[in-house]
Amino acid sequence: MTFIEKLSAAWAAHDSLLCVGLDPDISKFPPHLQGQPDAIFIFCKAIIDATADTACAFKPQIAYFAAIQAEDQLEALCSYIRVNYPQLPVILDAKRGDIGATAAQYAREAFERYGADAVTVNPYMGSDSIAPYLEWPDRGTIVLCRTSNPGGSDLQFLNANGRPLYQHVAQLVAEKWNTNGQCALVVGATFPNELAAVRTIVGAMPLLVPGIGAQGGDVAATVAAGKTADGCGMMINSSRAILYAGQGEDFAAAARTVALATRDAINRCR
Repeated sequence: MTFIEKLSAAWAAHDSLLCVGLDPDISKFPPHLQGQPDAIFIFCKAIIDATADTACAFKPQIAYFAAIQAEDQLEALCSYIRVNYPQLPVILDAKRGDIGATAAQYAREAFERYGADAVTVNPYMGSDSIAPYLEWPDRGTIVLCRTSNPGGSDLQFLNANGRPLYQHVAQLVAEKWNTNGQCALVVGATFPNELAAVRTIVGAMPLLVPGIGAQGGDVAATVAAGKTADGCGMMINSSRAILYAGQGEDFAAAARTVALATRDAINRCR
C-alpha cells in the first residue's frame, strides 16, 4: 500500500484529519518520567496508544530525538506504530534539503532506517534535491510550501514570475514533480488565504497543515480553506497542545481528551 493509499484509508476508517505530532521535549515530561533513560519511548508510546483511533497519521519530529542521541527510541517508536497501528502513516518530519548522493542517503535514512511512510523535504535546492525521494514510489514526499512561521514570508512571498514563490512551488510540485502521485505539501494553518490559494493550484493533493493548537491557527478557517470537495485532503497537525495537555501520571488520558476535542472540532467544519 502506498503512502497516499494508506492516508486515504486512514481518513475514512478513523473519520479524522488530525495528525498527531510527536515532538518529545523531555523538559516538559511529567515528573515520574524525568531521568528515565527510555523516557521518550515511554512518553510517546503512551501518547500513541491514547490517540491512535483519533488520528489519520503520526508525525515524529526527528530533531527532538537526534538532539539527545535518542534515534534508537525513534526507531523503536516507528516500529511500534508499524506493528500495532499499521493503518496509520508515519511521517518523518525532517525537512531534508540536500542534493544528489547526499539526498539519496537522507531518503534511505527516512524510508529504510525509520521505515517512514513519508518525509518532509525542503525544495530550495530544486528538482535534484527532490528526485532521490521520488525513487521510492510507495513513499510520500511532502514538500515545504507555505510554512506556518512568520519568517516564512521572508522568502516565500518573493515575486516569482508574477506570483509569490510559494505558489510557484505548489505549481511545480503539482505539475512536474508529482510524477508518481506521491507528493504532498506543507501549508500552515496560520495563513488560511494562502492555504486556499494552494488548494486551488494543486487540486486534491494532500496537504500537511501545521499551526493549530499552540501556534494559534483557526480550525474553522483552516478546514474551509484547505479541504477537498469530499471534505478530506488534509493532515491537520497538532503537537504541543496534545502532548503536554497534562503534567501528571494521567498525561496520556489528558492528551486523548484534547485529541478527541481537536478531531471533533475539525469534523464539525468539514
